[in-house]
Amino acid sequence: MSIGDPAAFAPHAAPGVSRRGLLKAGLGVAGVGALVFPGTGAYAALEAANDLVITPYRLTPPGWRAGQRLTISVIADLHAGGPNMGLQRVRQVVDAANALQSDLIVLMGDYFATHRFVTEVVPNEAWSEELGRLRAPFGVYSILGNHDWWHGVKGVREALNRVHVPLMENDAVLLGDPGRRFWLAGLGDQLAHWLGPSRFRGVDDLPGTLKKVTTDDPVLLLVHEPDIFVQVPERVSLTIAGHTHGGQIRLPLVPPLWTPSAYGARFAYGHIVERNRHLIVSGGLGCSQVPLRLGVPPEILHITLG
Repeated sequence: MSIGDPAAFAPHAAPGVSRRGLLKAGLGVAGVGALVFPGTGAYAALEAANDLVITPYRLTPPGWRAGQRLTISVIADLHAGGPNMGLQRVRQVVDAANALQSDLIVLMGDYFATHRFVTEVVPNEAWSEELGRLRAPFGVYSILGNHDWWHGVKGVREALNRVHVPLMENDAVLLGDPGRRFWLAGLGDQLAHWLGPSRFRGVDDLPGTLKKVTTDDPVLLLVHEPDIFVQVPERVSLTIAGHTHGGQIRLPLVPPLWTPSAYGARFAYGHIVERNRHLIVSGGLGCSQVPLRLGVPPEILHITLG
């Protein structure tokens, strides 16, 4: 993973940002693609702002009871802020998630935009009020992402608390009815404290989190960054992650040009199975660095287990 000073990506007041300036900056991420395919940058801006897909997954991972059906909606990397994720767009995401009528909704961190091209600031009170409208029988649970830590974690904590969305940090909760119970565990962020280029100190405690699992019921683990998956034991039926944006800019037939992971494209996106352990990585909804997406449209995951 190669990340410079997080402050360099903080949003600036930019109501007059030009299309030319935005697309020129996008070349830093879209790079060769924008040069080889004319119009790529403009299309990527439209994809980020207008697309919204529901991506379904169906699986019965190891340790999950056969016939124990559970549906989960996953909202990852909202990055609320215009031009692509203004308040109206956040409302659309919440409405779409509620329409799925899932048993459980999970929020995967990175709640507000921090790139330098923000044209509409969506305050913590505004995006959290929208997320507070989410409803699910087993509840709505959240974790924090690296951008939350780098750019105002106190405000994010207060915003989620205000709308009564539980925040999980190295914690686990037992949900469901007797005989069909499961553990939902949420990990602290692995990149919480920036120490220098590509150097971080996390607040994650995987062993401590799993020690809070006190029955033999199956475990679902929420993590912001997928890199921790190499340490996740088989005791966990499914790990769910965000952070990577699926690469955010993906050209046909080639790996992502940029993936914020120490493992490159290994955990960039989708359903990954290694050594009988299952990981699903969401492509997320918002944008990092530039408000462009190509080949990875904004998505809500709809996972069906059992």
